[in-house]
Amino acid sequence: MNGFSALFSDVWLLDGMRTPFVDYMGAFAALSPTDMGIKAGREALRRAGIEARTIDSVITGNMAQASFDAYMLPRHVGLYAGVPIEVPAINVQRICGTGFELLRQAGDQIERGYASTVLCVGSESMSRNPIAAYTHRTGFKLGAPVEFKDFLWEALDDPAAKVSMIQTAENLAKRFGITREAVDEYAAGSFARAVAAQQDGFLGGEICAVTDEVFELAGYEPRGITLPRKAGEVTADNHIRPSPKEALARLRPVYAGGVQTAGNSSALVDGAAAAVVASGDVARRREGKPLARLAAAAAAGVPPEIMGIGPAPAIRALLQRAGLSLADIGLFEINEAQGAQIIAVERELGLARERLNVNGGAIAIGHPLAATGMRLTLTLARELKRRGLRYGISSACVGGGQGMALLIENTEA
Repeated sequence: MNGFSALFSDVWLLDGMRTPFVDYMGAFAALSPTDMGIKAGREALRRAGIEARTIDSVITGNMAQASFDAYMLPRHVGLYAGVPIEVPAINVQRICGTGFELLRQAGDQIERGYASTVLCVGSESMSRNPIAAYTHRTGFKLGAPVEFKDFLWEALDDPAAKVSMIQTAENLAKRFGITREAVDEYAAGSFARAVAAQQDGFLGGEICAVTDEVFELAGYEPRGITLPRKAGEVTADNHIRPSPKEALARLRPVYAGGVQTAGNSSALVDGAAAAVVASGDVARRREGKPLARLAAAAAAGVPPEIMGIGPAPAIRALLQRAGLSLADIGLFEINEAQGAQIIAVERELGLARERLNVNGGAIAIGHPLAATGMRLTLTLARELKRRGLRYGISSACVGGGQGMALLIENTEA
């Protein structure tokens, strides 16, 4: 079996929360990912009913260094969330799989006895990705190129395979015979499901309202959130909107003759998501039932030029490790990096669409890189409870050619 996988015997996802996911250059555009992470972390602790002083470890995820204090992000998220100063913090990344990696590492720490209660926070500001240069530390020579570039745009390219992330989806579209019409139809469905989930209040059940707020830390400088004056209080994801197939069909493809457009690819958004993971001893002492049991994790590699197929081998490795089959899994939450990508995974695994992303996905809700895996897993756990289903898998493809997946169990089913 390629890749790696692990089983967890007594690790629990107590609960979690996230901020709204807000469109690129919207109300969160000026916010540091550290401050969004502090907010999500505080709210996750509150929702889980866990006092910050009982946290043994802080694990954060963040991709782009979107503030000058980015090196301190994991430490500041923990401290300003109220975690004791003696408790260490670490930042990890697996690009789009980072949110899953946070939970996997929390499971490892708990199983190995390093910690009994872990705060996991993924936060991402797509809006504050920098305009950067890596070659001018020694100055500017007369007539030499000035190499400032848009980090967010350049990061979408994989120089090993000489493809952009959108082109990897186009490669999958050709390999699986996926048409533009099929991609737009999928995207319209994602929007429709997300609109329904927002209107019936389901998505609101995992979202904390964000407004101006100061985060105090005794003996240290305060920090906090300041929104634009017109923003007021932000309470909901704002990319979600009715988007019928006919409207999506009018958008130009990113590449001539291709199937991917701005409307059927994941939305650029800013946001953070957090969860509290704990040992069985902590979970059983706590009032209230855990959201889910964290049962297993797996990661696998695929060719970079078809990176979007990554969830398929990761899910297969996960099922093999857990001794389950696809038929045992009630629901799947798989990141919609691009429409053709998710359809390719759907076809490769033979997934029934009625079990996949039933509340919409990143095409409609958005994809703040390090927060996405956390959002997917929280949404999945809540939907398993709502439907009384036992097992669910959350997964994502990863730029550079990887896939990652988590198995969670609703033990009340």
